[in-house]
Amino acid sequence: MFADAHCHLSFPEFNSDREAVIARMREAGVALLVDPGTDLESSRRSVELAARHSFIKANVGLHPNEAETPVPDDVYLGLEELARRPETVAVGEIGLDYHYPGHSPEHQQEAFRTMLRMARRLDLPVVIHSRDAWRDTLRILDEEKHSGLRGVMHCFSGDTETALECVGRGFHLSIPGTITFKRSQLPEVVRRVPLERLLTETDAPYLAPVPFRGKRNEPAYVKIVAEAVADAREISVEKAAEAIFQNTLSAFSITL
Repeated sequence: MFADAHCHLSFPEFNSDREAVIARMREAGVALLVDPGTDLESSRRSVELAARHSFIKANVGLHPNEAETPVPDDVYLGLEELARRPETVAVGEIGLDYHYPGHSPEHQQEAFRTMLRMARRLDLPVVIHSRDAWRDTLRILDEEKHSGLRGVMHCFSGDTETALECVGRGFHLSIPGTITFKRSQLPEVVRRVPLERLLTETDAPYLAPVPFRGKRNEPAYVKIVAEAVADAREISVEKAAEAIFQNTLSAFSITL
């Protein structure tokens, strides 16, 4: 069985054929999918989708690109209400993204801290988005951390040193389809990190793996990611998939 730890199946890109995508996912052996929100509306759709399918779980989050200006209090209140729903297994995706010109570290960091504190209040894991912002991400996690703060580094893109820093803080690393790209450093990361700390994801509809690069990604393709992880670690796909599936259940405290 395969697990997709981060897939935006509730996004509009799947409105025309969502049930067919789910059927292909099930046929490919994907038995668990986690659908993350990126703002109040998408978090609501994630929860609604999870309520309809027992093998889909929701995350409630606020993407850093949605926090370039001060976030109204009613947005946080709405997100916390959704985070209390039984379908929600984590707060995310949240974090920092300094990739694009004109970003606001001040407002992003304020939103990040607010969402981390929400996760602590609710005793939920967090799903972290960090792009060109590792130093601040890890610093804020250290400053906000207590024994209840744990979670997943979504779409991990750092080097091996950063990977080990994240694992040392108790986080899982979620490996996306970019592991199949020619110049990816992820195979080396996957070799160096303990297997019990690895997850797989598609981040669909984005970041489709080879041979589908450039096309719409979908959850069935997480099997390709698991195969790449197995190749990097020189183990069977079955062993990798089983370990990753159990890791996903553990990371999100899911009981199926």
